[in-house]
Amino acid sequence: MWWIILIILAVIVIALIVIYNNLVTMRLRVKNAWSQIDVQLQRRFDLIPNLVETVKGYMTHEADVLTKVTDLRSSWADAKTVDQKAKIDNELSESLKTIMAVAENYPDLKANQNFSELQTELTNTENKISYSRQFYNDTVTRYNTKLEVFPSNVIASMFHFTAESLFEVDNAEAKKNIKVDFGN
Repeated sequence: MWWIILIILAVIVIALIVIYNNLVTMRLRVKNAWSQIDVQLQRRFDLIPNLVETVKGYMTHEADVLTKVTDLRSSWADAKTVDQKAKIDNELSESLKTIMAVAENYPDLKANQNFSELQTELTNTENKISYSRQFYNDTVTRYNTKLEVFPSNVIASMFHFTAESLFEVDNAEAKKNIKVDFGN
């Protein structure tokens, strides 16, 4: 009889250890996924000073856009949470789109090899950021789901595991459907 009780207790302890280790592993994967976004955002921030310098001479009337990009780049260091960083990232993405759109009005700028290379680098970086955001959100969703389902939710609450925030678009404009009209 004691052997059966001992075996049941051993199975319960092993199950608790496995669930706890799985939660720790998933939490670390979330942190890793966030660091991948951080790496790509840092890459973009490293490209911004070169972009601003290249564009500055051409875009004298759009100085406010360049100032906003520089300010957002600086405020990134002050952001502490995923939500704060996501908000800054969304604003920065919009500002960079504005710079690229305004650049269309300056043929000399579009022809500038340095600008062209920076534009290509930024496009590649934006694609990597997009992929990293998707990977992060998938990882956070798996982790948060694990925190909600039984029996891991019991272990999660015992050891104070907390849900993570998704990286969300906080821009109503970006969520609107795009109207394409080839009639003009």
